[in-house]
Amino acid sequence: MNSATTNGTPLVALTNAEKHFGAVRALDGVSLSISAGECLGLVGHNGAGKSTLVNLINGGLTPSGGTVAFPASGASRALDAGVRSVFQELSLCPNLTVAENLRISHTSLKGIGWRRRARAEILASLDTVFPNHGIDPDVTVDQLTIAERQMVEIAIGFAPRGSEAKLVILDEPTSSLDAGIAEQLLTHIKAFCAQGGAILFISHMMGEIFDVASTIVVMKDGKVVTSRPTAEFSRSSLVEAMGHVAGPTTEKAVRSTDFGGDILNSATGLTAGKGEIVGLAGLAGHGQAEALARLYFEHSSSWRPGKGAGMVFVAGDRGRDGILPLWSILRNATVSILPQIAKRGLVDREAEAAVAADWKSRIGIRTDDVNNNILSLSGGNQQKVLFARALASAAPVVVMDDPMRGVDVGTKQDVYAMIRSESEQGRTFLWYSTETEEVCQCDRVFVFRDGEISAELTGADITEESILDASFEMQGVGA
Repeated sequence: MNSATTNGTPLVALTNAEKHFGAVRALDGVSLSISAGECLGLVGHNGAGKSTLVNLINGGLTPSGGTVAFPASGASRALDAGVRSVFQELSLCPNLTVAENLRISHTSLKGIGWRRRARAEILASLDTVFPNHGIDPDVTVDQLTIAERQMVEIAIGFAPRGSEAKLVILDEPTSSLDAGIAEQLLTHIKAFCAQGGAILFISHMMGEIFDVASTIVVMKDGKVVTSRPTAEFSRSSLVEAMGHVAGPTTEKAVRSTDFGGDILNSATGLTAGKGEIVGLAGLAGHGQAEALARLYFEHSSSWRPGKGAGMVFVAGDRGRDGILPLWSILRNATVSILPQIAKRGLVDREAEAAVAADWKSRIGIRTDDVNNNILSLSGGNQQKVLFARALASAAPVVVMDDPMRGVDVGTKQDVYAMIRSESEQGRTFLWYSTETEEVCQCDRVFVFRDGEISAELTGADITEESILDASFEMQGVGA
């Protein structure tokens, strides 16, 4: 890194920064700075103002009041100051290759042979951040898994692109990565800061924040409520500062293992009983999402109008598989139940509004008006709408494909409790997650390796150690 950025002058400094959207004060007088060598962990519940703060820093929004400056470089624009952003909502162009996506943000790549240079640059960045990644720079993005797409987006953020990155903003960067790949990123973040770079790290994963952040800033309702060195926080004091008392995350209620006969039995070996919470685990990209999609399509398609669906789906990749971006929050939340509340073929608008209001309250969707467009919500609140859509339906089976991406710790606990309550009433859940903590909430777990089930765990055998052992054990078969 350039030693000129290590003299203590902040790379970016916000002074009483405000951002208003009509009567809504999304950011309300925030002051903070980030210097070279620092990793600032930014935490807060969904809708606290984190994304608005990021967009003020990177120039995506202009402040309604206060200032955003780049003292170390004297630049007037974030891009010229070496600020890079990796967003929670992935922004890659699916019809372009990995190398061509780098070109979009690297305008100096031009002339004869630019593709060759783009391939070399993105490959070098991927190799640095994610050793042994196995991603081909010539493959189109739509052929990549969501984890691979997130890796590419991160690698583009750290790539040279004609000038060095000085401050990289990472918004929920590990939300689709398994533990091994996430650890590679966290290792790179530490090395990047040790060399004089700076990171603004946003995550709902407490362990990651404590691992990499030198300072933790807590936001609530558009304001910074506390900012202290990481060593001065404990997990409980951080949750308390965020304003939500989260329940225990490592323990679950002991439940009967007698779920009766299997109501699901797929060709891949996946089985589930009525009222059972079945988890799919293993390293990302080993067939879990494909197994869920195959099962869902086999059981959900019907050409009979008015027939209730046997399964409902909660997408983790909400931009591609979940939200309907042209529709309102209300319509996104209630689309799964319209046949049930129709009268003589017409939607009962009062019943629809009542359902939306009920789930807005139950799951804590942060909006003043459910008639606003779904894109007016933060990513985590969009995910809450997808949960509301699924749980409001009468479908007996809920399929969840890594659904907690970008959801804050308090909401996670609420959703865990809601899933447990629904299962006790006989609803079955199939739950794929890249977070081992979530998988350990399940009654039974199938661990995948190389597209096949390598282990089936139940009861006390569902531990992080057992899941990791089964994730790797097939590598030695036949050796």
